Amino acid sequence: MAPESTRTVASRAVSDRTVLPYNEDAERGVLGSILLDADRTLDLCVERQLAAESFHVEAHRRIYETMLAMAGDGRPVDVLTVSDRLRTQGELDGVGGAAFLDRLIDSTPTPAYAEYYAEIVRKNHLLRTIIKWAREAERVCHESDEDADTVLGEVEQRFFDITERRYGGMISWGDMVKEAMVHIEHVYTTKKGVTGVSTGFLSLDQVLMGLHRGNLIILAARPGMGKTSLALNVAESVALGRRDPDHRPRPVAVYSLEMSREELVLRMLCARAKVSSHKISGGYISEVNHRDLVQAADALTKAPILLDDTPGVDILELRSRARRLKKKHDVELIIIDYLQLLHAREYTRQGRQVEVSQVSAGLKAMAKELNIPVLCLSQLSRAPETRDKVGKPKLSDLRDSGSIEQDADVVMLLRRPCKYPEDSEHEDRTLAVIDVAKHRNGPTNDNIRLNFEERWTRFDDRLEGVDAVQPVAFGPAEGEEPPAE
Repeated sequence: MAPESTRTVASRAVSDRTVLPYNEDAERGVLGSILLDADRTLDLCVERQLAAESFHVEAHRRIYETMLAMAGDGRPVDVLTVSDRLRTQGELDGVGGAAFLDRLIDSTPTPAYAEYYAEIVRKNHLLRTIIKWAREAERVCHESDEDADTVLGEVEQRFFDITERRYGGMISWGDMVKEAMVHIEHVYTTKKGVTGVSTGFLSLDQVLMGLHRGNLIILAARPGMGKTSLALNVAESVALGRRDPDHRPRPVAVYSLEMSREELVLRMLCARAKVSSHKISGGYISEVNHRDLVQAADALTKAPILLDDTPGVDILELRSRARRLKKKHDVELIIIDYLQLLHAREYTRQGRQVEVSQVSAGLKAMAKELNIPVLCLSQLSRAPETRDKVGKPKLSDLRDSGSIEQDADVVMLLRRPCKYPEDSEHEDRTLAVIDVAKHRNGPTNDNIRLNFEERWTRFDDRLEGVDAVQPVAFGPAEGEEPPAE
């Protein structure tokens, strides 16, 4: 006989809110189907992410856990072998004896309905999980000493984890190939060299092909090298669609944990207007400067930039805020300044390296979750300055944790030769060099050269004879044969 509806047992005691939703008949049906046809049914259960805790009845949970362990060991799974394993473990009497296993088979007319039984068990487990975390959220609200925003971020993360597990199943290989071909066809028909979000710098896009969805991109440098300025220049370019292949402005979220919003906005205005912020601080602005600032303000006012300067943000809270921005504004790039100022409060007592590792993992998870690029700034240790006189950084110089290097899809190291008197290019005051030291899906390059005007805090391409406004396709021209390998 087919099991009753999903909430049958709970509906028998509607007035009793302590009864959790489960269906004992469906749980029996799943276990009986495994005993009758283990090869098919166990695969089906694993595919639907049924775990031991998916079963509400304790005896069912222990039996299913034993079945999974036997299948993992390559042992046959049937009523005799499961009974023997439980007896060996001293658990057979605890689940009701061998007679209980026989009754599981007797109550399952056919394993053909196993998929239906498993779906009922999965849905009831999902409902119990929601109830569990809802109760936990209520408890935390009454007992926690943390501020409301932090509590909200933690609760949102719990419920998102439920959703992520729910939709985290396999996609058929054929569908994945089709998705890849859709992307390839788009690139082929449009002949665009940038397949991600353009950084606004031709020389950098030639290596990265833009900032790609789901990627965590780390921009690291010693203090005073201009990493914040470079990140803001990227934000401006993306938000205004300056180098976008489709000339489309894209919403950008900027989280500044170090500088205030007033400082950042002033820096962006001065960089675009090419006016020294020192002049404004000194109270002197010429008529030409004023005109340029007004024009810059007019352009930036239209830019879809979302700026958050809340200090000391926890990684869970940051993910919660980013999730809401993505939903409300369809943000296509997130910039964080900078990683070492983020916290993972649950891991603070375990040491700074462990905490930074959790922050790094959280940023990568956020990029995948929202399916957008995340550009995060990072500090470097003093090692470049103590290792040699030219201060050339390495991946191992990333500060506080080696997990940053592991989690990142791209790591860019920024340096300015003029800061080191022993460097052969020391006299070039505007030269900035980016070393793409890690590129998970493409080539590395240790000599991407940009111009940096420190008085304007503005980076520009250092390419001669290239139109700095029009996008460039970085492959062979139409009709041209690619170079021989």
